[in-house]
Amino acid sequence: MSYFIFLYLFATLAIGVVASRKVKNTKDFILAGRSLPLSITTAALFATWFGSETILGASSQMALEGFPGVIQEPFGAALCLLLLGVFFATPLYKMNILTFGDFYRIRYGRIMEVLAGIFLVLSYLGWIAAQMVAMGIILNTIIGMEIQTGIYLSAGIVVFYTFLGGMWSVSITNFVQMIMIILGLAACLYEMNANRSLSDLIAESPAGTFNLLPPSGIVPSLNYLSAWMVLGLGSIPQQDLFQRVMAAKSAKIAVLASLIAAFLYLTVAMMPLFLALYAKELLPHILDSNPQMLIPYLVKGYTSPIVQICFFGAMTSAILSTASGAILAPSSILSENLFKYILPKKDWAEKRLLLLSRIAVLITATIGLLIAMGRQDIYELVEESSAISLVSLFTPLAFGLFSSKCTQVHAVLSLILGSTVWLIAIYLATSVNPILYGLVASTTPMLAGFIFPDQTESTKKKHLS
Repeated sequence: MSYFIFLYLFATLAIGVVASRKVKNTKDFILAGRSLPLSITTAALFATWFGSETILGASSQMALEGFPGVIQEPFGAALCLLLLGVFFATPLYKMNILTFGDFYRIRYGRIMEVLAGIFLVLSYLGWIAAQMVAMGIILNTIIGMEIQTGIYLSAGIVVFYTFLGGMWSVSITNFVQMIMIILGLAACLYEMNANRSLSDLIAESPAGTFNLLPPSGIVPSLNYLSAWMVLGLGSIPQQDLFQRVMAAKSAKIAVLASLIAAFLYLTVAMMPLFLALYAKELLPHILDSNPQMLIPYLVKGYTSPIVQICFFGAMTSAILSTASGAILAPSSILSENLFKYILPKKDWAEKRLLLLSRIAVLITATIGLLIAMGRQDIYELVEESSAISLVSLFTPLAFGLFSSKCTQVHAVLSLILGSTVWLIAIYLATSVNPILYGLVASTTPMLAGFIFPDQTESTKKKHLS
């Protein structure tokens, strides 16, 4: 089986190298020339998060807590894609910009661009680390490779084709990887169902396993709400999601791809969750010792070799697709909204900026690798990454996109206040999820700006127009 996995990894590299031939400038590198059709845009959006946190992280939470433990992922992720298609895709696409940092500069000013760029980059580091850890786990399961060695190997592969082809390599490999994910998970679930009826397993599950309703009590209800928000709202101001929307051929394709991806995400994500029910019954000792290994051990111990090849190919696909996008996104922010301003404008030639984007890929991946070597809880790494953008960037985006009343002062205060209150709440270990405190704090300056707009700023705008 290991030969097939390494063959797949080699094929992924080959696809990335071929796709890199389309890269001629930074627009090609960051947005694939804004020329992706519906099928590839959908695949790219679907593959945004469908990686380790879904197959390894969410499945372990499903085995431990049922649906109440996986509100954040996959349900919150599907909600994010739905909201993206309904409210955000069209106005963002029409702005014709390269990065989310550009949005904050155009709407609020240079100071907000820099601050938002820093927070955007920070929000991805844990995400990148989570994918590297997951790849190390998979290689350890398949061939017994040390997890740390697997982390180094996976990082090298993803960085190689992302460095060369940028969004073109990410998008084309995502399309192939989406097919592998669906086929691999379906084959595994089909074989498990042949030995033990899934319907019987569901019927025998403890009461509340499939409950999606909020719990009773104020604090549990607020924490339930926060679970929906972490990815549901927190991932909307994310560069990887933005890049996939902006890479589409048209705004119509961007909207339609977001809606289809939301449906696909929710339906395909049910497969690893149902597999977790089998693993819980067959491997209770793994559940007690290392829940993240439930699905890999289930597949390795209870399915045929051909299904194992399909599954681990799908698992590898999911991780690589998420990791490549997670590396490219902050790299784009670093190069376009931070590093570029270090250079004098006379040096902003396309070749130099393209090289800067590729150097940023190496820097981002290196930091993610260092985090991966120190922390290896996938679900927590992903949750923390999304929380950063929720408490600092979401409300300036929402107010800035749909209202012209708020200014840079409001946006900067929102970012600083939201992240500060969130960190204080974490330190105090509040019973209510700290992101709710952070979100309320972040919303307050923006709401004040909306209700009491800066008259001086409004007068300036009227004079300029």
